[in-house]
Amino acid sequence: MECQIRDENNKELPCGQKGEICVKGGNVMKGYWRNEEATAVTIIDGWLHTGDMGYIDKDGFLFVLGRFKSLLISADGEKYSPEGIEESIIDLSPTIDQCILHNNQCAYTVALIAPNYNAIKAKLKHHHHIAPGTEEYAKQALDIIWKEMCQLRKGGSAEGLHPERWLPATVGILPEPFTEQNKMLNSTMKMVRNRITDHYNDLINYLLTPEGKDIANPRNIKVILENLK
Repeated sequence: MECQIRDENNKELPCGQKGEICVKGGNVMKGYWRNEEATAVTIIDGWLHTGDMGYIDKDGFLFVLGRFKSLLISADGEKYSPEGIEESIIDLSPTIDQCILHNNQCAYTVALIAPNYNAIKAKLKHHHHIAPGTEEYAKQALDIIWKEMCQLRKGGSAEGLHPERWLPATVGILPEPFTEQNKMLNSTMKMVRNRITDHYNDLINYLLTPEGKDIANPRNIKVILENLK
């Protein structure tokens, strides 16, 4: 099997440069069953475009860095893979069930999350002085979520695990989790990123405003109160 690293224009990249991992050989499929359109995009001149990002070092070793097709782009044009950060946020945050990051040359990265409300309620039991159903109750819940996410930042228990400039600067609380039924998860239970970001485009734009950047913004408070009854 042959392996090359190619850029977005399907040009082979030199040793050490990051791009899409492409493979060619007898083990590569001829195409998708009855789907010529998908085949034409995935297999070009016999090369299978895997959708994975990586590079080949000077010794010929292949390094896989993440999904090429889900890369985010920061304001300065730097591309980065969100999957590892999303997984770390979920692993470190008992109050977060699902998380997706978004950045398309924006001033900062935003996170859309589906909370674990049972975990939030359990933690709020320690705040006896705050009445359930109040705005202060919702703000305390959001503060718990944010503090868990900040474990990846300077001073946190997982400081340095990911570059801080790629971490989300704000959070949007989603009204429902990603499921196969709402078509935000595919049959392999992976997030359908384009569908999610298209569906929540208005929320993403709001999170990029001064009001939306505050996690305790009115939209987040409303969603939290509707689900913490």
